[in-house]
Amino acid sequence: MISHKAKLLAKQLHANQVDKAGKAYVEHLQSVADGLVQPTDDELAVAWLHDSVEDTTISLAQIKAEFGSVIANAIGAITKRKDEPYETYLKRVKANDIARKVKIADLTHNMDLSRLAKVTEKDIARQQKYQQAKQFLQT
Repeated sequence: MISHKAKLLAKQLHANQVDKAGKAYVEHLQSVADGLVQPTDDELAVAWLHDSVEDTTISLAQIKAEFGSVIANAIGAITKRKDEPYETYLKRVKANDIARKVKIADLTHNMDLSRLAKVTEKDIARQQKYQQAKQFLQT
């Protein structure tokens, strides 16, 4: 299964990273994968790799060579470009069904403030931004 291969690569790429709560970053990736409803193998692969191009040294070309165009296109859609307006980013995500489903699961996990030891005003503002983004992607 391609998702198993993606999971192994993601664990390697994100091995030394932590999330905002200070937990191993791969736990976030697992939560995103778990948050998908009746996922396809491609959707699971994208869930595992959704932050790989943005947060590690792997390129989209490497993803395409390893996993094919369908997965690479979804990862390309879900990868935020530097200095890109958030609205432009969300429109691109929404146009790719796999990216849209994975981003909804990603936002859902990122909005869970119970993961944080201390919740700040910045966290609450981010949660509100993500809630609006999730609503946009669901309509």
